[in-house]
Amino acid sequence: MKRITYIISDIDKALAFEWIVRGLQKDFELSFILILEKPANLEIFLKENNIPVYTFYYSRKKDFPGILLKLTRLLVRLKPGVVHCHLLYASLIGLTAAWMAGVKQRIYTRHHSDFHHRYFPSGVKWDKWCNKLSTNIIAPSNAVKEVLTELEGVNPGKISLIPHGFELDYFRNPGPEIINKLAIKYSVQNYYPVIGVISRFTELKGIQYIIPAFAKLLRPYPDALILLFNAKGDYEPEICQLLMSIPRRNYRIIPFESELAGVYRLFDIFIQASVDTRIEAFGQTYVEALASGVPSVFTLSGIAPDFIEDGKNALVVPFRDAEAIYQSVLRILEDRELKEKLTAGGWNSVKERFALQHMIKQLEEVYEKG
Repeated sequence: MKRITYIISDIDKALAFEWIVRGLQKDFELSFILILEKPANLEIFLKENNIPVYTFYYSRKKDFPGILLKLTRLLVRLKPGVVHCHLLYASLIGLTAAWMAGVKQRIYTRHHSDFHHRYFPSGVKWDKWCNKLSTNIIAPSNAVKEVLTELEGVNPGKISLIPHGFELDYFRNPGPEIINKLAIKYSVQNYYPVIGVISRFTELKGIQYIIPAFAKLLRPYPDALILLFNAKGDYEPEICQLLMSIPRRNYRIIPFESELAGVYRLFDIFIQASVDTRIEAFGQTYVEALASGVPSVFTLSGIAPDFIEDGKNALVVPFRDAEAIYQSVLRILEDRELKEKLTAGGWNSVKERFALQHMIKQLEEVYEKG
């Protein structure tokens, strides 16, 4: 049985890795290495499921050279056939350690798109280092593949296009007790429509275009409510300033909620308005919202251009266009046939493309190549 070691940094609870473990553990001998600033729920899950897990803690980047040496020695001892790294620090340290330890298959999943090119050019050299040391790169969307090939010169033959996979029933059937609990928690009773947003408070997510659209929606729908989840980030002062144009009763700011599957079922409409096509490396909310049966308004970023069709599984709006968002929300609210079409089309499109077993099968094919 082939040994695969996952190396992951700075993550707490991660359903995606829980699903991967359940999908792969029958055919591969799995182990995990976590590089963390603080204890993580993922570590607890792995121990409960008898998956070997090794944790390295750091408090500052100066700790990384020491972790690199310890990690190299650990990989020499574990002798994995494959090392698969996720997220930046794990990829930098893990791929380097795997190379030093003589691991033949060194894979990393690229979880960001052109972020360094756009905001931190000095970080591009680290992306290129990861590209060089890896024997295979997993791109979750064509947007990421284009960044790798067009901006960083990676040979396309080195890249495997594997979209993230989901336990879709987790979003489709969260259970009425969870939904009712959340409805009470966030006081959504007597509000309509409930508009959902799940985005960090950062400029690139485009919330600054959603809020003016919602403010305009209050004219025909004075009892509308907007729920802003994952609401924290460097753009918070600007967003809070925009929210001052909206009565306090008509919005909720929620920094964290663990029951995301139930959260989607509170929404009458979901909006994702990232500001250009390469901002998102993937964009899980595109898939999650459609799997949850929520009619949605999207800009085409990350994975969205790969499968979203305007009027078939969502309504598509131009980037940075509050008026288009408003008009699209109105269309859904005022056209029941359209709403039903988008709900059915959304489910069919994610079921065909993003079921967990599709991703597991593609990963297995990559692992068996080496």
